[in-house]
Amino acid sequence: MTFVRRLKSLLAVLVLTGILSGCLSIPEKIISKGFEDAQVESLKLDKLAMIPAPVQQPVVAVYSGAFSDRTGQRKSNSEFALFSTAVTQGGEAYLIRALKHTSNGNFFRVVERVGIDHITKERQIIRSTRKDFKEKVQMQPLLFAGLLMRGGIISYDSNVKTGGTGARYLGISASKQYREDIVHISLRTVSVSTGEILIEVLVTKRLLSVGVSSDLFRFYEAGTELVEVEVGATVNESMAIALQKAVETAVYETIQEGKVKGFWAFQEE
Repeated sequence: MTFVRRLKSLLAVLVLTGILSGCLSIPEKIISKGFEDAQVESLKLDKLAMIPAPVQQPVVAVYSGAFSDRTGQRKSNSEFALFSTAVTQGGEAYLIRALKHTSNGNFFRVVERVGIDHITKERQIIRSTRKDFKEKVQMQPLLFAGLLMRGGIISYDSNVKTGGTGARYLGISASKQYREDIVHISLRTVSVSTGEILIEVLVTKRLLSVGVSSDLFRFYEAGTELVEVEVGATVNESMAIALQKAVETAVYETIQEGKVKGFWAFQEE
């Protein structure tokens, strides 16, 4: 008889576990909706590709460290700081990608400056080799840039907004918690000929972290057997994706502001 009771209790636990797991699929829609709301002000790479081509392509250079982490902030696990940085140290990769994909690669001419040492060394090898073998083929001159793109991640604020909701009834409970972080980036467009800062934009991007959980705490068999079941899930918005969207937004705003100031014009106009 005891075996039958335990079997019934086990079946009850399995059924309740399935019910609680099914409840988690409902908050997933809330999580996705929250992420969509947080990304309203950000852009996708497709919108940059839809920008019309310019009458004349500006030549832009992005140097190593020209768009990096200026915060110096370390990752936090809500208890202590870790050795890993909170944001990426290779922000120029996102900037170069956004510039190269603008107007399907037809807006900016981006020159390589992150690995300029490698380029110059390779050109020296080519020159010396052609000289030794008396080849008359001349190397083309390096393309120089008229504009420099600089900036960086200037602020990363964690736990700017936190909160949650929960309810418990007869040993069955459900809860939802969320956290909001904010990252700020700055992008400057500098004239090489004069050193003047032509355009400066500041972009703010929110990052959401949402966690949902449900649990069961019940006594069975006249209070002699305790059953406790807990399930949960946490979704954190990727810092890398948030930074990429912020950089794309900054490039988009730079192009629009440059058009207004007359630094370039679109072919379709």
